[in-house]
Amino acid sequence: MVPEVVTLSLARRADRFPDRTAVVDISEERLYAPAETIHEDRVSYAELSRLADATADRLAELGIDAGDTVCLVTRNRVASLALFFACHRLGATFAPVSHRLTPVTVERPFEVLEPALVVSESAQRDLVRSMPFDRTVTLSELAVADVETDADRSSRTASSDGVDPRVGDDQTDADRPLLLLHGDGGRPIAAYSARSLEWNCIATLVTWGLSPRDTVPLVSPLSAHDGLVRVALPTLYAGGRLLLDRAFDPGDTLTAIESEEATLFAGRTAAFRDLAAESKFPEAADSLERAFPDASVPADVLEPYRAHEIPIARTYGRLECPIALSQTGTDTAASAGTDADSLGKPVPDCRVKLVADGSDGDPLEGAGTGQLALSGPILSDGYVGDADTDDDVDAGFGTGDRTNEKPDDTADRGRFADGWFDTGEPFRRDETGCYYRVDNDR
Repeated sequence: MVPEVVTLSLARRADRFPDRTAVVDISEERLYAPAETIHEDRVSYAELSRLADATADRLAELGIDAGDTVCLVTRNRVASLALFFACHRLGATFAPVSHRLTPVTVERPFEVLEPALVVSESAQRDLVRSMPFDRTVTLSELAVADVETDADRSSRTASSDGVDPRVGDDQTDADRPLLLLHGDGGRPIAAYSARSLEWNCIATLVTWGLSPRDTVPLVSPLSAHDGLVRVALPTLYAGGRLLLDRAFDPGDTLTAIESEEATLFAGRTAAFRDLAAESKFPEAADSLERAFPDASVPADVLEPYRAHEIPIARTYGRLECPIALSQTGTDTAASAGTDADSLGKPVPDCRVKLVADGSDGDPLEGAGTGQLALSGPILSDGYVGDADTDDDVDAGFGTGDRTNEKPDDTADRGRFADGWFDTGEPFRRDETGCYYRVDNDR
């Protein structure tokens, strides 16, 4: 028997388990809702798939075709996920733009992007006004756009060389850019095909042990690599349940973790620190079975989780490769006792080498210290635009957002060459094959 092919197809998941909850929208219904108040809006896989279908129809009515780029400026919303899958079905490219950018820095991605349409929520109107682009619609306007009929679509496609731009999940060109992600400061911009995104989902699923029984709160923006590619897509790929809040609030997140019995938590420093600082953390976190902090999270921030006997498994990734190294999440007993500084081993389908200074690119064998280089199908397909220059780094771009925490190393771009991505970061490899960031060595 030929095994069933598993793809990024949302429609296939909706066919297999239509009534299973895909997303629980815990966003507060009112602007000034009381603290620790959540509004639960459950969206099944079938409902999310239908929303993606409707969104694809509305984009097509607005003239979006295969190969076009659609930008989105919003906080985390179910509509963001629907727009991603709608672009997938149309063969278009989805490019989320962070709402955390300023009116100055928001121009930076648009120096490279040439979108056919910008979709935004009304709350981002001031940011949208600063964009050097005038073809915009709000999410509410997109929702009420006139949807073309099947007859209209047949007529239109018949007059366009017989090619229907609604290529569908299974017919999308796997090598066409499906996703464009920018760094914390607006640049660089990395391109991902559907193929590379699927490999990322598989690598995360295997390494973290994701399954349909997992419930995962999303605490990073869907415009960030560690929000969309590292957490949201793998959770849906596995058939799990995503807890979605428009903006991270530790009290609301803990309330959702407790009420929904969340099993896995992943994020950066601010999320781990602020969650543990809540007075009800010990009781609310009882359901958590494992936690995956980003490599940049300090060890002391994780102590409350260790004290609560939540297994910790560190993960390293960046804009160009959202998950490259990770301690395992499949053996919770082993991960609970792992070296606090270790970043584990390469995830499946990620090749890693260390290159010593002055070695002309020759990889180190065995234990040693050198610059980390990555390769494999989970790597992005390269930068878009002039990102191979050092101008942005030298100018100090990408050195901060509005989270009051030090940004990760995605702002410090590396180099793509000969099938490898040179991160420019020093790492150490021990005798067992585990990797450590040199600045985290003890």
